Amino acid sequence: MSHRPTSAAPHLRRLFKLLAAGAPAEELGAVAAEARRAGVDARDLAEVEAATEAALRVRNTLRQHRRRETELTALFDTAGDLAALRDLDAVLRSIVRRARMLLGTDTAYLTLADEEAGDTYMRVTDGSVSELFQNLRLQLGEGLGGLVAQTARPYASPDYRTDGRFLHTGSIDAGVLDEGLVAILGVPLLLGSGSGGQVIGALFAADRTPRTFAPEEVALLCSLADHAAIAIDTARTMADARLALAELAEANAVIREHSAAMQRAAESHDRLTDLVLRGGDVSDVAAAVAGLLKGEVAVHDGSGWPLTATGEHGGGFTDGTERPAGAEVTAGAEGAAGAEKAAALVAAAESSRATAHAVFRDGRWVCAVLAGQELLGCLVLYGRPELDDPDRRLFERSSVVTSLLLLLRRSVAETENRVRGDLITDLLTAPDRDPAGLVARGRRLGIDLDRPHFLLVARAGDAARERLADAAVQYLFGCGGVSAVHEGAAVLLLPCDGTDPGAAARAAAAQLGRLAGVPVTVAGAGPAAGPRAIADAHAEGTRCLRAMHVLGRDGGGACAAELGFVGVLLGDDHDVDGFVAATLGPLLEYDAQRGTQLVRTLRAYFGCGGSLTRAKEELHVHVNTVVQRLDRIHALLGPGWNTPEQTLELQLALRLHLLSGG
Repeated sequence: MSHRPTSAAPHLRRLFKLLAAGAPAEELGAVAAEARRAGVDARDLAEVEAATEAALRVRNTLRQHRRRETELTALFDTAGDLAALRDLDAVLRSIVRRARMLLGTDTAYLTLADEEAGDTYMRVTDGSVSELFQNLRLQLGEGLGGLVAQTARPYASPDYRTDGRFLHTGSIDAGVLDEGLVAILGVPLLLGSGSGGQVIGALFAADRTPRTFAPEEVALLCSLADHAAIAIDTARTMADARLALAELAEANAVIREHSAAMQRAAESHDRLTDLVLRGGDVSDVAAAVAGLLKGEVAVHDGSGWPLTATGEHGGGFTDGTERPAGAEVTAGAEGAAGAEKAAALVAAAESSRATAHAVFRDGRWVCAVLAGQELLGCLVLYGRPELDDPDRRLFERSSVVTSLLLLLRRSVAETENRVRGDLITDLLTAPDRDPAGLVARGRRLGIDLDRPHFLLVARAGDAARERLADAAVQYLFGCGGVSAVHEGAAVLLLPCDGTDPGAAARAAAAQLGRLAGVPVTVAGAGPAAGPRAIADAHAEGTRCLRAMHVLGRDGGGACAAELGFVGVLLGDDHDVDGFVAATLGPLLEYDAQRGTQLVRTLRAYFGCGGSLTRAKEELHVHVNTVVQRLDRIHALLGPGWNTPEQTLELQLALRLHLLSGG
């Protein structure tokens, strides 16, 4: 029985079906073998084999087309990502991920150049599991990546570990080994083209098994690297643009702020200038500055004592209130606190003068008010702990206006004082020539001679006489007093302020000494009202000043009543009773209250030359009684009662007390 050969048609149809289904090459190649087993004749078998080869070529072509389509899609997607670039890291991660997917590698990564360090570092990885590998840094020329960065050319290695073309280093080889990489392909990230291109990094694809990378794979990775370079360059350009815009915005804000500050400074300058031209005073400047700077402002003199203030920080002297002379030397805690505050302000003003700027001290801004290098006073701002540069400059500029007004006031005061000084000279040299005329002249000059006044006579060394005269003018500034130089001494006439002439003299001595820079001795007299009484007070003050020098009390202040029996001799009223009371007062009071005889005992003790035996016989008491009484006297008068000076005053007081019928 004969066997009829099998037709080739079924095999050809199967070949087309497999090709349409996208079957792998192995299934396509198996069709010819099946035809041979089925007994297809040689001629038809040759047709089947030829068709199989054609199908394989078609399959490869379709595969290449599909691959090319996939690559183009990925490149288009990457281009779309670049067009909508928002986050550089996200775009780079997408490029690395697509490189790994398209090349079918185990991992992909991207390195960038570090210009400051002079090497490259890992920026993005995909598929990496090794922390050591992810933190690698490569110097130029080291490893495959370093060679790519150095030569700006792609390099591929089927087995990196055995490839001798690269400079192997311990750190790089350890990282590659830890990641398990074998085959590596690297291409450069280039900005620009040709020899002038700049390598900013490299893009890599790597497998953990040996592999040879095809040219089309190298080309694909180069295309992705070009996109990555564009993304990086675009991101840098956008970052530079954003930085430039931010700098422009900042500069614009600074310009606007500067323009506003300049406009405000001009308006403030016009306001202060207009204030001065309208005849404004220091208090008006303080009010204007307080309004401009939204705080409270005080103006203090060169000794730290307030001249005026807009709020509660005037140290007790508010705007419009005359400053009493010697206010800094008041008794008690309030006076001490005021002196401490004044000293702190002077120290801050000196610091401001040294730096030529306002300084912040103890919660307040202080700016020195200067005339050349002379410290006229200081301007103090409260309630503004933070003061920006424009406001600070405005505050400092206000001190210049304040110095002009203070100089003007001082010039006017000095002129007025010279005119008034002529009145004082006439008052002291010829008080009886025309008393009514002197009083009338005083009223025209703003001095009421019928009002009680203290008269102070001050003297310093001959070399400081002129400084003392200037200090007297400054000291009386704003208190309604007047000064003149008469017979080599400064004479100050000031209204009574409720104290006594001794306190006024001590206050003047302390302040005049600071202003003149030398010790100043001051004698006080008064109160006195009327030309004759004022002239007599001057005579008493002159005698008192001479006595203070003899007694070694230079550099201090006192009145005649405070000089003991010397004051009784020098004073015009010869207050004997006051002297006796001041000297023996504690003993007289003790005897009156207890019926004792301490005064009589003291008189007998002195009368017997300090002999206890003779004193007890004169008193007809036991010697122990005399000792006990002397102990009581010691307790009442103090430990210095039996010194030569005190003994003299006690004996004089005892004699005067006896003469007065005591």
